[in-house]
Amino acid sequence: MPDQPNPRRPKRGTYSPRPETLELLRVSGNPINGLGEETPRRPSPFFWHPPDQHPYGDLQVVARQSSRACPDSGPAFMAAYSYPELIPVAEEQNTASAEQLSAEVTAFALSHEADAVGIAAMDPLYVFEGYTVEEPWVIVLGLAHNYERLKEVPSDETNGVGVVDIGDQYAKGTRSSYAVANWIRSQGYTANPYPGPSASALVLIPPAIAAGLGELGKHGSLISPKFGSGVRLAGVTTNMPLVATGPSRFGADDFCTNCQVCTRACPPGAISEDKQMVRGVERWYVNFDKCIPYFAEAASCGICIAECPWTRPDVRPKLLATMARRMADKADSSHVPPSQPVTHEAYQ
Repeated sequence: MPDQPNPRRPKRGTYSPRPETLELLRVSGNPINGLGEETPRRPSPFFWHPPDQHPYGDLQVVARQSSRACPDSGPAFMAAYSYPELIPVAEEQNTASAEQLSAEVTAFALSHEADAVGIAAMDPLYVFEGYTVEEPWVIVLGLAHNYERLKEVPSDETNGVGVVDIGDQYAKGTRSSYAVANWIRSQGYTANPYPGPSASALVLIPPAIAAGLGELGKHGSLISPKFGSGVRLAGVTTNMPLVATGPSRFGADDFCTNCQVCTRACPPGAISEDKQMVRGVERWYVNFDKCIPYFAEAASCGICIAECPWTRPDVRPKLLATMARRMADKADSSHVPPSQPVTHEAYQ
């Protein structure tokens, strides 16, 4: 039996931001994000960075206020800002091989609240403009949402279940990233944690993709083969010798080409049906100017990641199997197009 419609979600095309919210969108965010730019560059500091680094500080206030108005959300998000101090780097280094150290740090992270772990070599494009990261490696941690809680988004003052789960995952990311960083430091290497929800130097989705944790979805978020779009990220940079885990292509990007679920579910219509050029890369892109007013008013929203077919535990295994077959067929007969696109409706 299908779930009942969420009464807190306006249908696409029926939502208009409040005038006072729209007034705070003083500058278009799409040029700042690099929409239409043909040349690769580092991303500019943006939403959730300190407000003196971008023009959206007042909108961040609205977003925080709407989130904190939801039941139990305050303690959930406060936990994301509670962390131990970083310990000094030990004088004696663990001289095990990079393979062994990679296995050890992965096992440690998985035993300290991370649900997935990937490793990528640092790329300058992973660092926001105006920031510096010296370490040559990025460890990316995936924190899985509770689907039954996540699908309650968006939250409001009558139901905070969805946004509380968002806060809980950010808090897990904080605890896990600081634990991993301190373990690495205890082994004699530099390490710095980068959890959410506030942003800092490190962009998280690109290294997560490079490390094999998932593919970029049409909704602009990571799609994980293990958790679908219901995953938050944290990172740790380090000079510990490591081995990259490498990207993993399992079909999410191809699936998004034909799927319209998140596009149709987005109340402000911010999700494009086609890829666009962003900072020299053709990729999925969400229209900031349409998305962020609703995001600010609707307690951080989350509709697109909750509605994504990959996020549904009963659908994801079927999608993985089907896309694996399609990708194998393409590899065997690249000149023969698939007979039909794979769509979400096939798995309802």
